[in-house]
Amino acid sequence: MSIQIILVFVLNFIISLIGTLAYSVRLVGIRTGKIAVSFALFNILMLVSRIAVTFQVPILTKHVERTSGSGDLLALFNAIILISGVATILGALLIPTFQKILCKGVESFSADRSLSKLILHSFSKAGIRYMKECVSVPGKEYVRQLSYGRLPKRIIAANVVAVALITVGSLAPIYAGAIEPDLRMTCVTLSSIVNGIATILMTILIDPKLSIMTDDVIDGKCTEEEFRLCVIGLVGSKTLGTFAAVLLLVPFSYLIVIIANII
Repeated sequence: MSIQIILVFVLNFIISLIGTLAYSVRLVGIRTGKIAVSFALFNILMLVSRIAVTFQVPILTKHVERTSGSGDLLALFNAIILISGVATILGALLIPTFQKILCKGVESFSADRSLSKLILHSFSKAGIRYMKECVSVPGKEYVRQLSYGRLPKRIIAANVVAVALITVGSLAPIYAGAIEPDLRMTCVTLSSIVNGIATILMTILIDPKLSIMTDDVIDGKCTEEEFRLCVIGLVGSKTLGTFAAVLLLVPFSYLIVIIANII
C-alpha cells in the first residue's frame, strides 16, 4: 500500500470523525447557553476537516490516473467508505467526551475572550489533565431510549439519504473518471450534482427542524432530553448512511458517466 493511499485513509478518517462530532455542538450550545460561541470554536475543527478534503481529492484523483483496472479501484473506494463508517462509529462514542471538552472551551473563551490563550491552555499540563478527566463513554440509558419510537423518523430518513449522497459525492465522480477515462475531467466536475442534492435535503428537511428544536429547548417548549434523543438518532442515521454509500457508489458512478456523455 502506497503512502498516498494511507494518507487518503487518514484524511478521510479525520473528515468523517469531525463530521460526526458536529452533531453534538448544538447540545453544547444549549448546555452552556452560548450557541454562537460553541459553533465558533467548533469551526476551528471544521477548518481542519476542510483542509483534509482539499488534500484528499487531488491525492485520490492522481492515484486513479496512475492505476489501471476498475476492479482494484472499486475495492479501494469501498475501503475508503468503510473507514468513514468506522470513523463515524468512533465519533459517536467520543461525543460525551467531546461535549465536556467543548463545554469547558466555551466557558473559558467566554471568560477570557482570547482564542490564543484558550489554545495554549489546551496544550498545557492542566489542559491535558482536564481532557483526560473528561473521557467518558455513552451511557446505556441513551441507547435504550432509541427503542421508544419517539425518534423524528422523517428527519432521520432524510439524514440517511443525505449522508449517503455526501459520502459518494466526492468518490463517485473520481471512480466515474476511471470508468470513462476520456471524460475524466467532466466526471470530476459533476460532483456538484450529487453534493447539491444532499445539500438541498439538509437545507430543507434537516437544518430547519434542528434549529427550531434548539430554540424550543431554550424557550422551554422542548426538553433537552428530547433534543438529545434526536441527536442520537441523527448520529445513528449518519452511521447507517455512510455504510449505505457502498451500495450507491457504482450506480452513481455510471449515472455520472451517462450525464457526462449527454452534456
